[in-house]
Amino acid sequence: MVLVSVDDHVVEPPDMFEGRLPARFADRAPYVRKKRNGVDVWMFEDQQVANLAINAVAGRPKEEYGVEPTSFDQIRKGCFDIHERVKDMSAAGVLGSMCFPSFPGFCGRLFATAPDKDYAEAVLRAYNDWHIESWCGTYPERFMPLALPAMWSAEVSAAEVRRVAELGCHAVTFSENPAVLGYPSLHDTYWDPLWAACADTGTVPCMHIGSSSQLVVTSPDAPADVMITLQPLNLVQCATDLVWSGIFLRFPSLKVALSEGGIGWIPYFLERIDRTYDRHRAWTGQDLHGHLPSDLFKEHVITCFISDRAGVRARHDIGVPMITWEMDYPHSDAAWPNAAEEVWEEIGTLPDAEIDAITHENAMRLFSYDPFAIRPKATSTVAALRSEVVGHDVEIRSSGQPVATGERVTAASIQAKATA
Repeated sequence: MVLVSVDDHVVEPPDMFEGRLPARFADRAPYVRKKRNGVDVWMFEDQQVANLAINAVAGRPKEEYGVEPTSFDQIRKGCFDIHERVKDMSAAGVLGSMCFPSFPGFCGRLFATAPDKDYAEAVLRAYNDWHIESWCGTYPERFMPLALPAMWSAEVSAAEVRRVAELGCHAVTFSENPAVLGYPSLHDTYWDPLWAACADTGTVPCMHIGSSSQLVVTSPDAPADVMITLQPLNLVQCATDLVWSGIFLRFPSLKVALSEGGIGWIPYFLERIDRTYDRHRAWTGQDLHGHLPSDLFKEHVITCFISDRAGVRARHDIGVPMITWEMDYPHSDAAWPNAAEEVWEEIGTLPDAEIDAITHENAMRLFSYDPFAIRPKATSTVAALRSEVVGHDVEIRSSGQPVATGERVTAASIQAKATA
């Protein structure tokens, strides 16, 4: 089996901006500061970004999972050191990875808050250059680059997509609901320059759960379990917006990924949108020009799952050619280092062609990623990769940090801790 993950995360190293900003902005480069309580924070202009690791708990026992850790010395080096990351990937049997950002937010919304947009654009470009050249470029056969957009401007975002495409980057992260961030919604043609740039360059906008900085929760006092359970529903809403927005009619070659959204909900969703169109389009005025809503979804939306037995069983209703797999390293949903065993339990009885499509071929085709041009397929399997890192430490051990106490955690308390 060959594994390519379309959703992992990088905890950005403290030196990432060194030498990457224009001289006039060099003294304003974001940097890491350690507070008296031992917490590492990123400083961006006058803003302090805590919780830099966002649930980077790989290697810890489940009893120690939480929104922490909050400093570099509490996390695996594979979270921020590219050489150690590749070892961790090989130990899990994972050939390729796409890594979403951490401290600037999943769609780079932090950089958009800078009043000086020339500075914001310089920082954005520096981030993307670091990600493409230093993070992914060190081991190009192991990574699919993912760029940040300029959320404050569709035109600047479009120009950046075209620039990074020349550098071999064919994915850009974007908010699953930009309206929540105060920008035009997915229904607004304001974003058309960005979609045009993506369509022209074969770039996939990846809409990750939480990229709008908002997660579905029923009430502030609901237990955290409610928020975690409902996480994929952020992308049910996004999928609905995308289908009815007209984007896929205006840009028929565009593909969009619903990152970390799961797939088990999709069969009912497709039934529902088709019934909605059949029963209500006369009075809602919706016209999809001969397309069924479900057909638009299946043609244009890349679906992603970590562990989803229901979705695997219903894979033909979803569309096998658009299903991809994700590990989510180093977050708590990841089965690292046993991700290969977990996914094999779910797909191991499928026909070989479907296993290959879901585990790596779809990702390679959809994200313009060809690791076999550099590394032979025979040395890229789970077993072959693991044989290269025999002895690499993958033991699950206590971090020495406080373990879960059984105290009731609410959505509001998590938000308060994350922004403290």
